[in-house]
Amino acid sequence: MRGARSAVARLGLAVGVGLAALGLTSCGSGSTAATAGESSTPSVSTTTVTTTATTTATTTITLPGVGKPPVTIGDENLPEQFLLGQLYYQALKSQGFQVTLNQSIGPPQVVMQALATGQLAMYPEYLNTWDQQVAGLKDQFRTRATAYAAGQRYALKHGLELLDPTPFSDTNAIAVAFDYAVENQVQSISDLIKVSPQLTLGGPPQFQQSATGLPLVEDTYGMVPAGFKPLEIGAQYQALDQGSVQAAVVNTTDPQLLSGSYPLLHDPANVFSWGNVVPVASTQALDAEGPVFIDTINRVSALLSLDTMRELNAQVVLYNQDPATVAQQFLQEHGILPAPAPAGG
Repeated sequence: MRGARSAVARLGLAVGVGLAALGLTSCGSGSTAATAGESSTPSVSTTTVTTTATTTATTTITLPGVGKPPVTIGDENLPEQFLLGQLYYQALKSQGFQVTLNQSIGPPQVVMQALATGQLAMYPEYLNTWDQQVAGLKDQFRTRATAYAAGQRYALKHGLELLDPTPFSDTNAIAVAFDYAVENQVQSISDLIKVSPQLTLGGPPQFQQSATGLPLVEDTYGMVPAGFKPLEIGAQYQALDQGSVQAAVVNTTDPQLLSGSYPLLHDPANVFSWGNVVPVASTQALDAEGPVFIDTINRVSALLSLDTMRELNAQVVLYNQDPATVAQQFLQEHGILPAPAPAGG
């Protein structure tokens, strides 16, 4: 309404200027007085403008999600997942869907049960986690397309569907300090073989024994480090800086990687698989909510490049910002949510 009133005021000012040019005057607030023998056209014109402005201000648009059944979406107990949950949640809300966000939805077994019973409509999962831990697939997929197709086949057999994968992939990776990479001419994981007698690898404790961790790296590349140092998540970069480890297991979406100080070693055999996020949804929920529900989720996913996800993670992990606020600002910048009103507007 404030915008409509401003529009009327501007038009009123223009009319007043026109009247003055014709030797006419306006009096009263929002009205024009005509003396005997003068044309009453300005008064009619002002009324028409006012009516038009009022009509524009009171026009309502029915959003596509209005009237659809209420649904619950979820995310897992990680900062990156909190961001993803908020991004999908706020985008769907903006389209009128009745959405509830359930954070920290639990392990895969609990999530699958919730999807089957309708308690959960959708959640963002990592493709390698879906294929390995949920679908139980043991293959080492050489391309994202084949990994996605295999996961989709399993999903459809169980009344579920994988929506479009994100451009970014969040997997384990091995990083080294920039100076170390230059001095030792290390670019690929296989290059660590020549320095392995003096190499201490740092990483999460479970990585040392996991079938998808260090044993797989050793079997694939023949690189056996002299030692392994257990590190808490986030402590890898300080350990690299201090030289207590020469290489460290990190995640590809870690915000620290934005600095360029910690190059990731190439993984040509793709031992860490594909970590693109695939929103997993029940087909029953998708049928009930309609194509705009799917399109909205896919539109958000398409925006999430690797650098974008690192930057969003930096705001939450490094600068302690609220994931909901970070998600809102991102969606506004990309036109999915309305831009904030100008200060004092």
